[in-house]
Amino acid sequence: MTKIFVTDIDGTLVGAGGEVHPRDARAIKELLRKQVPVALCTGRMFSGTREIAATFRLMGPVACIDGSHIFDLHSRGELSCTAIGKEAGTYVREALAMFRPAAFMFSGDRVIHDARGDRYLDYLSTWSDVRQRVADVVHPDVWRSETNVAALVLMGTEEAIMGMDRALHGVPGLQDIVFEVRRPDLAGSWGMVVRADGVDKGTAIAWLAQHYGGTVDDVVAVGDWLNDVPMLQRAGQSYAMAQAPEEVQAAAKFRLEADIWHGGGVAEAAERAGLI
Repeated sequence: MTKIFVTDIDGTLVGAGGEVHPRDARAIKELLRKQVPVALCTGRMFSGTREIAATFRLMGPVACIDGSHIFDLHSRGELSCTAIGKEAGTYVREALAMFRPAAFMFSGDRVIHDARGDRYLDYLSTWSDVRQRVADVVHPDVWRSETNVAALVLMGTEEAIMGMDRALHGVPGLQDIVFEVRRPDLAGSWGMVVRADGVDKGTAIAWLAQHYGGTVDDVVAVGDWLNDVPMLQRAGQSYAMAQAPEEVQAAAKFRLEADIWHGGGVAEAAERAGLI
């Protein structure tokens, strides 16, 4: 069975300025020349993924929103979606009304937000460029009209985000990741990603492997952040970027010498896996 090469986007293939290192670009093209399936597995929405996929003329499935949404790049059709359930969504909305962080609703292929999210729009710009501004994301009418919410990204103070985390802890049908936002212009901000339980980048690479006629043992994966942990744990060969947090590096089979600031992590992983 041919190996399947799966890479994260931000912090792995793409740097902070939106650039792909020339060495990594050459590696992707060489993988494709050798007919090695290449897939993207990202926290971005499909609308935020298409441009980078088009750069390399990728035409197969792409796993978005950490596996909650899988699309076909050729047809742009939806292949799989795991949305937040109605009952779990009620818990989320009630917690949002209590702690009032900025909330970004990932529904279909667009981001829905209100005025509280304006200061964070640049931070979320790579995830999707398709947005809809509403008066209040917490309003029941918004939740009634949106039945395909794959995730919510919450931004705010540490107090607000930790309050949300406590409120949603143990709620059936939900999972979340909490993180500190490390950007000077957003100093003191924290974030949280809330998604339906049961899907992650690990289940995404299993789906991708099956699509190509293999298993997770055939997957070579590379990533850099907390959402990559399930993927790095399940892949037959997995590589963590040098700048990745320790818990991410510990989840991978191998640690790369390359970091995102100097580039070359994707190329190093492909070379060490013997694919190019």
